[in-house]
Amino acid sequence: MYMYFFRLVFRHMDPERAHHLAFGWIRRAARVPVLRTFLAAVLAPRHKKLRTEAFGLRMHGPFGLAAGFDKNALAIDGMAMLGFDHVEIGTVTGEPQPGNPGKRLFRLVPDRALINRMGFNNEGSLAVAARLASRTPVFRTVVGVNIGKTKVVPEAEAVGDYVKSTERLAPHADYLVVNVSSPNTPGLRDLQATEALRPLLTAVREAADRTVTERRVPLLVKIAPDLADEDVDAVADLAVELGLDGIIATNTTIAREGLGLASDPSLVKETGGLSGAPLKARSLEVLRRLYARVGGRITLVGVGGIEDAEDAWQRILAGATLVQGYSAFIYRGPFWSRALHEGLVARLRTSPYATLADAVGADVRKPA
Repeated sequence: MYMYFFRLVFRHMDPERAHHLAFGWIRRAARVPVLRTFLAAVLAPRHKKLRTEAFGLRMHGPFGLAAGFDKNALAIDGMAMLGFDHVEIGTVTGEPQPGNPGKRLFRLVPDRALINRMGFNNEGSLAVAARLASRTPVFRTVVGVNIGKTKVVPEAEAVGDYVKSTERLAPHADYLVVNVSSPNTPGLRDLQATEALRPLLTAVREAADRTVTERRVPLLVKIAPDLADEDVDAVADLAVELGLDGIIATNTTIAREGLGLASDPSLVKETGGLSGAPLKARSLEVLRRLYARVGGRITLVGVGGIEDAEDAWQRILAGATLVQGYSAFIYRGPFWSRALHEGLVARLRTSPYATLADAVGADVRKPA
């Protein structure tokens, strides 16, 4: 039914306009008590077998909404209503910014992919923190906050910008993510180099600890799929050294060659980060490499090209405790999360593993 609607309506609409339209529907539905209860019962049934614990947080399951969909913390309850076990908001920057000029979001329908060069358009950390502080949750869900660098802030002052966001947002975050891997902010990916990443992560950790004293706010870093293997290893080693709680692998890619893209070449050549199905193989490869390096010492989150339960299951076997999605939501619609959860239950039932935790990294741990 949704695919029919997508072909008739959304496919012919500007992607960003379609996003805002769907986003508005989700927010409005979540405000109506009877309707949201009904929709949650249909779209978000809970499965006891999928209960997951990650960095000390308990979740209904392993499947969350990746950052980028809800940049300003406007629809957390709406996304929980649709079945996401955790919702990562952002990316939020220290100061408000409009992002890049349009047109900045493109659908590659034959490839089940998106290209975006949004440029961290958001209301800024002060406004988002105020919204989170005043929120009265309707559905219990874990809320992650993804933070990035304000575009106009020079790279030399990036640490201070991240610290400012941390001080404002950490009190309202179940976990924090340092985003140094978006291709749409000039110079941002340079911060993935360990000599730049070490002082940044150290400063954010210290800021979170002095701002929130009654609990430890888990801290993760999100990396790009375009890192060379040796750089993936270096980030993994640094994460262990600094005692990070997790790594999210991966963000969007700037690559186009070798992905077998079938879409119109005029779309493929658009600049920005590519997400969706073509990212699947490299994201899985990076995840496997990370798990081989860190094992169970820190939590890994698999994201990039996850379309169905089989994709999510493969990420878990490769080392992910949590998985996230975004792009496939555009193509799969509101029943996506339900189908993915049911598929995971079926796979777990027929597997040799008693729990999802037992399955994490099982393929990597197998003897060669």
